[in-house]
Amino acid sequence: MKEFIKTSKNIFLLDAFGALLTTILLFFLLKNFNDFFGLSKDIFEKLSIIAFTFFVYSISCYFLIMQNWKSFLKIICGANILYCVLTLAIIIHYYQSISILGIVYFLAEIIVIGLLASLEIKTIKTLN
Repeated sequence: MKEFIKTSKNIFLLDAFGALLTTILLFFLLKNFNDFFGLSKDIFEKLSIIAFTFFVYSISCYFLIMQNWKSFLKIICGANILYCVLTLAIIIHYYQSISILGIVYFLAEIIVIGLLASLEIKTIKTLN
């Protein structure tokens, strides 16, 4: 995995895939079963728009940025960290209404995105 990331800008592809998966889960699955998660459809729609924006950014970087992509990686890394903070804020703010299933899903999402951000940080440091 380290060679996959270190030798190319494939981390953008990994990020894009994760963002697309998040978009699909939020918009097509969780939104339609929002009662099980204890949140409104509006929250899932807004989070899916953010995730889709990350997908577009990352896939664009993968195909369009040929050199000096470290600064672009810093942007998506920061965005991923902010998304984790936003997700945690949603859990805290809606603690009274969010279900255990919702908490588990969002905590798992924070962990996965946090690991990705950690990998992005390591990649940025490797490029120095």
